[in-house]
Amino acid sequence: MPGLIGKKIGMTSIFVEDKMLACTLLEVGPCFVTQIKTRDKDGYEAVQIGFEEKKEKHTTKPLLGHFSKAGVTPKRVLKEFDFNPSDYKLGDILKADLFQEGDIVSVVGKTKGKGFQGVVKRHGFAGVGGQTHGQHNRLRHPGSMGACSFPSRVFKGKKLGGQTGGNQVTIQNLKVLKVYPEKNLVVVSGSVPGSNGSYLIIKK
Repeated sequence: MPGLIGKKIGMTSIFVEDKMLACTLLEVGPCFVTQIKTRDKDGYEAVQIGFEEKKEKHTTKPLLGHFSKAGVTPKRVLKEFDFNPSDYKLGDILKADLFQEGDIVSVVGKTKGKGFQGVVKRHGFAGVGGQTHGQHNRLRHPGSMGACSFPSRVFKGKKLGGQTGGNQVTIQNLKVLKVYPEKNLVVVSGSVPGSNGSYLIIKK
């Protein structure tokens, strides 16, 4: 499905029909067409676009050749979208006006990384709890594992502490509340994954 690459600016709230709605401000585009893939040459049809400027000294030589062939400066983020290749040519600019007020979009991003977390924060365990009978320093521990002589191990997939966050997440059915094409800004309802300044994919 068609879409653009953007960046999360932050959350705010606006009034829509006398209701205050929580919303997220996104910087969407400008994106530049860097490659057009066709069925004859690549086996499928897609349009690759790039977002945000990148210094040449931080760009590898193969990518410098890739960008110079498209006639654009180096870009930081590259993604493919399901555009009709015949409608675009190398170097074309795609802006926030691809979206209109009232559109329903999906936003793909990476959640905030939280590092190694215990079972209370990661899975919502209650912890051992209590302060009696010599209870000491176990308030947020997982407690008994439940396995005895059989199987004498912990089953795979058991909910335990571990790496949390940093996962790719798609939030669907977000409504476009406002579009400011001259500033490359789009306001969508609700929240989107990631911290402020993180990259996102906004799809129609």
